[in-house]
Amino acid sequence: MSARDVIEVRPDETFDEARLLAWLRQQDLPGVEGAMRVRQFGGGKANLTYLLEFDQARYVLRRPPLGEIPKGAHDMSREYRVLSRLHREFPPAPRAWLFSDDHDIIGADFFIMEYRQGVVVREQMPAEFAELDDAPERMSFALVDALADLHRVDPERAGLGELGRPEGFIQRQVEGWYKRWQAAELDPVEEMDRVCQWLRKHLPDSQRISVVHNDYKLDNAMLASDDPGRVVAIFDWDMCTLGDPLSDLGALLTYWTQSDDPAEFRAMAMMPIDPRFPSREQLVERYAKRSGLDVHDIAFYHVLGLFRLAVILQQIYIRYHRGQTRDRRFASYGDLACLAARRALAATNRN
Repeated sequence: MSARDVIEVRPDETFDEARLLAWLRQQDLPGVEGAMRVRQFGGGKANLTYLLEFDQARYVLRRPPLGEIPKGAHDMSREYRVLSRLHREFPPAPRAWLFSDDHDIIGADFFIMEYRQGVVVREQMPAEFAELDDAPERMSFALVDALADLHRVDPERAGLGELGRPEGFIQRQVEGWYKRWQAAELDPVEEMDRVCQWLRKHLPDSQRISVVHNDYKLDNAMLASDDPGRVVAIFDWDMCTLGDPLSDLGALLTYWTQSDDPAEFRAMAMMPIDPRFPSREQLVERYAKRSGLDVHDIAFYHVLGLFRLAVILQQIYIRYHRGQTRDRRFASYGDLACLAARRALAATNRN
């Protein structure tokens, strides 16, 4: 987590800090003596993430967003389970130390993980990399290489062999995300129905069972401040499971923005828009070489990623619509969900 992303805790996202501190001191966690300062990482749009600062240590607390949580989403116990084990086989995964489902502490499930330092790239190129002409290429290929390395991790060796049900993974993804869409939909969006029908007709055969991050994108990675080509952490593992690795690549392509994309899609960009970044095709080629997987069906996974993005945006918007969060960033997300749905449908027409 980057220190530059830290803000004071939003008024509607506070918790009882004294109660948390008392609980932490009952655990075998080093460095929690003395006063505790709590601040919030402001960049996230779903799960809430906080920096806990002590004189001798820093930790990160993760909890679900406020309001009603869709079944299976924002699973802190899953994220804790993954990060308490995966770090041994995949160094970019931060180590998780503690988990609690006692809602008397902060009002929700939560876990405590290690704090890592580095740079998270969001809509603007960070100052550390602004003068490096090759920084976009280096960070892009490092991100893809880390993804391919994750997909080579042996789930059994990592202690994650029972994490999910990989058989039928892609079909369950299609049906599960469509159900989430229906649960969050306010007005009918025909494009989502048509995309779902297309996905059902074009289900590919999976080539490998891998640990799948399930939300892999540039701003879920942290880079070394002195080297844009070195990934020091990958975040947001609450949807991690076992399944088809190409679904992660499809998600990465979904969030990847090119300078020649339509203007309305560039307006949704979660990364810098710069022609020095490799194209989606170049990312796919790099991944194929490092992973050894056949990527001829990648168009399906890209459409699936866009379909999921529409659902995620709508799920965030419905929380704002219902007053479960007052974060004004989310006021336009209903319109953005419709844009993503149209983008997904357009992608089906090209394939």
